Amino acid sequence: MQLSSDLISDPLPLPDFFAMDLEASMRKSVEATQRTFNTIRTGRANPSLLDKLSIDYYGADTPLKALATLSTPDSQTIQIQPFDRGSMALIEKAIAMSDLGLTPNNDGKVIRINIPPLTADRRKDFVKLASKYAEEGKVGLRNLRRDAIDKVKKLEKDGEFSEDQSRDEQDKIQKLTDRYITEVEKHLADKEADILKV
Repeated sequence: MQLSSDLISDPLPLPDFFAMDLEASMRKSVEATQRTFNTIRTGRANPSLLDKLSIDYYGADTPLKALATLSTPDSQTIQIQPFDRGSMALIEKAIAMSDLGLTPNNDGKVIRINIPPLTADRRKDFVKLASKYAEEGKVGLRNLRRDAIDKVKKLEKDGEFSEDQSRDEQDKIQKLTDRYITEVEKHLADKEADILKV
């Protein structure tokens, strides 16, 4: 995932011992939100829809990606080519039992999933789901902000920061948080546009 260049090229000068940790944690939070967005259906076939799917393979929960090659031969089909033909029935069952609402077709060599066009109501439901995921991402960022501000306040209490330094650092943390929240909102807008595109 590409983060916008202003996030990477202009890091805010927080105290060294946790500035890099805070920014890295916020970046990871945005990336996790982006990956979650990828699991929401749009009108086109996308193998990332199956990212959260795991198969009970010889008693171990195994991600589908570890058991098969995923491809999209056209805009309405996801094709799954298992590495081991013996796993076909397990993969097919896992897809059918999942909450994805997809029906797998097994021809003995590959499993194909036809992605039906979305209805207007279904698109609205997916936009709501994307908004929910975005809000969860923002809550994660705000939690990181709270923890960082608590560290700054502790440094002030311990006498390592003056009141002014503490306030300045808290402002910097807030600005960093705002940047990443804006990034989540941008990804949400992109995802909504993708979902609503007919």
